[in-house]
Amino acid sequence: MATSTRNVTDNTGWPKWQIAVAVGVGALGVGTIYYLYRRNNKQKAKTCEVVENVEPKTQDPTEKAQAAKNKGNVFFKSGRFDKAIDCYTSAISVCPKENKSELATFYQNRAAAFEQLKNYAKVIEDCNNAVELNGKYTKALFRRAKASEQLNSLPQCLEDITAVCILEDFQNHNSLVMADRVLKELGKQRAKEAFKNRTPVMPSQQFIKSYFSAFAEDPVFNSIKAEENEKDRDESDEVSGYEKAKQLLRGHQYEHIIDECSAELARADSQHRPEALLLRATFYLLLGQSDKAMKDFNELMAIDGASDRVKTNALIKRGSLKMQQGDQDGALSDFALAGEIDSVNSDVYHHRGQLNLLMDKCKEALSDFNMCVELKGDFPVAHVQMCYTKYRYALMTKTPHKVEEAMKDFNEVLVRFPTCAEGFALYGQALYDQNDFGKADDYFKKALDIEPENANVYVHRGLLMLQWKQDIEAAAKLINKALEIDDRCEFAYETLGTIEVQRSHMENAISLFEKAIWLAKTEVELAHLYSLYEAAKAQQSIARKLGIAMPSL
Repeated sequence: MATSTRNVTDNTGWPKWQIAVAVGVGALGVGTIYYLYRRNNKQKAKTCEVVENVEPKTQDPTEKAQAAKNKGNVFFKSGRFDKAIDCYTSAISVCPKENKSELATFYQNRAAAFEQLKNYAKVIEDCNNAVELNGKYTKALFRRAKASEQLNSLPQCLEDITAVCILEDFQNHNSLVMADRVLKELGKQRAKEAFKNRTPVMPSQQFIKSYFSAFAEDPVFNSIKAEENEKDRDESDEVSGYEKAKQLLRGHQYEHIIDECSAELARADSQHRPEALLLRATFYLLLGQSDKAMKDFNELMAIDGASDRVKTNALIKRGSLKMQQGDQDGALSDFALAGEIDSVNSDVYHHRGQLNLLMDKCKEALSDFNMCVELKGDFPVAHVQMCYTKYRYALMTKTPHKVEEAMKDFNEVLVRFPTCAEGFALYGQALYDQNDFGKADDYFKKALDIEPENANVYVHRGLLMLQWKQDIEAAAKLINKALEIDDRCEFAYETLGTIEVQRSHMENAISLFEKAIWLAKTEVELAHLYSLYEAAKAQQSIARKLGIAMPSL
């Protein structure tokens, strides 16, 4: 039956005859268009009827199978998928079993027809048969991957799309896009489940030291500094849970700080409830126990007697936690409230500047860092962050002279604060971006001279060696050095794992990604790491199945 012209539309959704009228075609033109579409549709239907009624004269099974397949193709092109399926089924039934290549094609064609009918279970069944006959049949593998994605069978989908990418030598854009999409979704699913059951891991001392060094106005740390200048406490004085927690913090003994804070909070007469909640919430945050951290921050904010500095610090940390959870509006709201409570607290502007920088809002970040520097001119980290933001903003606005100005400011800050390791590391990163590799390495080395226990700088040097000299062995050596210094450096495990993938050392890569996953603090980090982990596992599995060796750098 001919299709009505009302069903013939262009990509705007307009019927063709309406388009013709809209552009001023006369009555004869409209009638001609209408006639042509009717004639074409009638011819298609007539062709299908002819094909449907024609039986091949040959008795040769191979030829009969081919004829049935050709007949199915005609039905497929005309949208008569049920008829196409019948023809492909006939082709399969008469085709000699030894003709594996032809049989694989027939199964794959029938899978394509089932796909049009959204019968994904049948698509997978036919693709299974096709792949069993031809293990490197990319069309069948790709079709099975698409059907598996529709059925949310993501591990099977990933295996198939990985096989397609490998067989196509990673040259097909559509396959790579699909693989990336599936990896991200699978990573999210794995992370969601894993995050519920993860065992909290205390970060390294270096990580915790770096974290607290980013706060110039932390009320707990500042009280510790003040006490260091006072006379020693009388041994007969009772030491509360909060005081014990501070002593542990001073001595870099972090494992029992939460326990001591909890002991303090269990006391009905506690004089340090807000501070104990703040310190416990901070360590829950460092452990990646976001629900517990959020609960403590919220409870603290409800205490009327809490000082402005304590509440502001809690809002900064709660805002950062919300940012980690993807709640940008909530994070910015907390920072705005912190600014209202304590407008002269430099930490508000410093940490909001970092948040804006993370969101690529360089102009807003620069304003925040400027305010931070005005309020706390002797805080080196704020100065170097401001210089780095100036540099990023100059790149974003494509103003080369501003890049030069930012680099000049960087140099001046490093002269003023010669013991700020973060300043030398960030300046090295800026030089690295500009492909000034030799000078960048010099500044990374200077950062390590100041802070030799900073594992992240070793990782950056390793990445520099890859980009600068394509020296994968030197890169791996530097990153392994990072792990010797800090065996809880998630960044090192992830980076080294990626290098091992490039070297086709999949077993090593999988092991390294597992260690990074164990250390991850947020669901977002877990999702990213699981994507890398699943990609390595899939490549290893497919290489074994196909009996091929993965290319190596």
